[in-house]
Amino acid sequence: MSVMAASLAPRPSDDVSLAARATELLGIGSARADDDWRDLHQEVREGRLVALPTLLEWLDERYDGQVLEVELERDDGRIIYDIELVGAQGQVVEFEFDAGSGELLSIEGVGIDAMQRPAPRDAD
Repeated sequence: MSVMAASLAPRPSDDVSLAARATELLGIGSARADDDWRDLHQEVREGRLVALPTLLEWLDERYDGQVLEVELERDDGRIIYDIELVGAQGQVVEFEFDAGSGELLSIEGVGIDAMQRPAPRDAD
């Protein structure tokens, strides 16, 4: 069951982080959310679920792409974030995270390697 979904198609003129864009479009903290969303938001505030901006920042550090879609789903009692990124070559890659732990569960798509950012070098 999908709890929420939002299209996060990039705007060419934007120079905004993935986290800021998703937060804006998903209306995090907004009073317009239904009861289920409020319960999930409360779980994030209490630290039982990882906040979406945290995962988007993690992705932004490691992958070059724009957020296409974010879904928060319940799957067999587990809460899962599905985050789709579109790469420079038009490839769509889906990342699945455990919302409770933030653990990356799976990556699916074509051209994933082309989206990976170089690992940061240690400062000497």
